[in-house]
Amino acid sequence: MKIQRSSTKGFTLVEIMIVVVIIGLLAAMAIPAFTKVRQNSRRSALINDARQLGSAAQQYFMENNTTTVAVTLAADGTVGAPLNVYVKKVGTATTVTPANIVADATFALTHPLVLGGPTGTGALGAQVNFSSEGQLYSQ
Repeated sequence: MKIQRSSTKGFTLVEIMIVVVIIGLLAAMAIPAFTKVRQNSRRSALINDARQLGSAAQQYFMENNTTTVAVTLAADGTVGAPLNVYVKKVGTATTVTPANIVADATFALTHPLVLGGPTGTGALGAQVNFSSEGQLYSQ
């Protein structure tokens, strides 16, 4: 008489479901953290772009004995004349308001994927204000 043995290789449905639940919980924790890191890096890049533009404007002011400089930014982030001598490119889709940087005044940079306001808690695409030196302006 032959006795048939059933194979016990493999995982049960319960074991597979437990693994899926664990992976889901890990993803639920990781995705918001990843989103926050990504937003912070975009905001840091925007602040760095403002510092570069502010520095370029200050250099232009000193070399040309003026207090106003026009700023033009192309959609790909290329900086137009006369500041293109000092800084070539900023982030793509960045816009500057007003179109002139004036000494002892503020200007704003906007990027559609960066949270606005001094604390970075405003709406996406809101303006972030900077002094003419490129420092974050909180008022």
